Amino acid sequence: MKIIGLAGWSGAGKTTLLAKLIPALNARGLRVSTIKHAHHAFDVDVPGKDSWVHREAGAQEVLVASANRFALMHELRGAPEWSLPQLLEKLTSVDLVLVEGFKRSGHPKIEVHRAANGKPFLWPEDPDIAGIASDFAPRPGAPPHVGLDDIECIVDMMLGAALPIEAVQARLSARGE
Repeated sequence: MKIIGLAGWSGAGKTTLLAKLIPALNARGLRVSTIKHAHHAFDVDVPGKDSWVHREAGAQEVLVASANRFALMHELRGAPEWSLPQLLEKLTSVDLVLVEGFKRSGHPKIEVHRAANGKPFLWPEDPDIAGIASDFAPRPGAPPHVGLDDIECIVDMMLGAALPIEAVQARLSARGE
């Protein structure tokens, strides 16, 4: 299992790009999972449904299962946010895990950058940026750059920069993440 992230400022188009990259990776025969970092107040449950009632009643975990899928919700209930290595351990083995967000984490990342955002590049302050997908070329000395619409080249860049899970976990552990 290999890991690669997409990082960038809000509004850069990370989710839109991911929605194009996943089918392209699947077309190459790769099994893909994703981890998405969200703001603290997100919810995946529907108020009033049984699973919501279980969670609101104080259950630590609620697993909802059907013939088509299952979802496990884990309430932290004041405990610290889980680290990327802890979350990676929860996934079933696949060929590639795409991490959206966690831009401050030390895993390899492709920076998604859009000029209209008016934000600076995360590179060079982030040494884990292995490549850049943007709508304009970064300044000289930047990691490899491809256009935001060149999905196949972005896939190639991601596959070239992805690291095995063991290497990512060792790297993050060495940094105290």
